[in-house]
Amino acid sequence: MRGVEINGKRFKESDNKRVNINEHIRAREVRVIGDDGDQLGILPLDGALAAAQEAGLDLVEVAPEADPPVCRIMDFGRYKYQQSKKSAESRKKSTVIEVKEVKFRPKTGEHDYQFKLRNIHKFLAEKNKVKVSLIFRGREIAHADLGQALLERVLRDIGEAGQSEQMPKLEGRNMIMVLGPK
Repeated sequence: MRGVEINGKRFKESDNKRVNINEHIRAREVRVIGDDGDQLGILPLDGALAAAQEAGLDLVEVAPEADPPVCRIMDFGRYKYQQSKKSAESRKKSTVIEVKEVKFRPKTGEHDYQFKLRNIHKFLAEKNKVKVSLIFRGREIAHADLGQALLERVLRDIGEAGQSEQMPKLEGRNMIMVLGPK
């Protein structure tokens, strides 16, 4: 298991954002920020580690790409906890919009049409986008105007539940329209 042990506690490290702390810092000189936010200046690594030990806290590298690297004296466990809370909060606020697809044919019957229309209403009520596809087979492509009329009927029947984000467009043997929630 990858991780770092500090003061007898084991912390997991994610591979994408690795934070160097205490003896894992490789620079000879570091710019140190104290636990109260004051700049302590550029110190040799030994002096910075001694200052962190004296405060009973950890030396955490916060900007490794700076010259010299910037380190902060802080409680690493508390820092990791705050980072996890921030990421959880941002995940909670983000919404995932799915794109659902409903397929029609030019000769779709009335009952099937109503069934698929109810599904479109349900998807839009769940705040998902809906991709309405009309698939032409064989010589049906010669009557693209019938497909256009069917998709316009879908748009009229949706009414206040949604709006067209992409008007009907013929792409090969498919006519596609994208609906979004209001």
